[in-house]
Amino acid sequence: MNIEKVFAEFPLLNSEKLVLKKIEDAHLQEIFAIYDNEKVFEYCGIIPKHNIQTVGKMIGHFDRDYQKKSRVKWGIFQKSHSDQLVGIIEAMDFNQKVNMVTIGYFLAEDYWDKGLATDAVNILVKFLFEEVNINRIQAEVMPLNEASKKVLLKNDFLKEGLLRQATFWSGKGVVDLEIYGLLKEEYNHNNC
Repeated sequence: MNIEKVFAEFPLLNSEKLVLKKIEDAHLQEIFAIYDNEKVFEYCGIIPKHNIQTVGKMIGHFDRDYQKKSRVKWGIFQKSHSDQLVGIIEAMDFNQKVNMVTIGYFLAEDYWDKGLATDAVNILVKFLFEEVNINRIQAEVMPLNEASKKVLLKNDFLKEGLLRQATFWSGKGVVDLEIYGLLKEEYNHNNC
């Protein structure tokens, strides 16, 4: 794992349609619109935030987590609307001994069902395998989150199993989680 590729300088990632870049204070309104929507976090271990000052502080926490080298949160931006943040994608739990990382993502409700999450995951997977030299990428999904499972399957992740009552998610209590994984040897970079 070449962890410096992630944490030496904030990585700017691109595809034809999207840019993944650092979330700044200027994006507060778009971030608040995401965190203020109950539907966005229906299947996530995140409690919606209905106070814009709280969300403003969170942007600082994103940077703090990055400086601690524990988590990277990219804003997902559409190139056709260069300053419009449409979602967040993250990489966390960098396990250097096993050479693996966990990813997560969510979009503003207005941008659901447009292929943007699939594209964002594709960009991140390419970066993690080709630049960071990760061996395993995984995602944890609540069993009812069909949209998220489709995003992972379209990116060649395999459903590896169900962890029954295995974790505590804020606002949800103890939940079952499906685990999806992708190994570098299974990765097909022509899929981009």
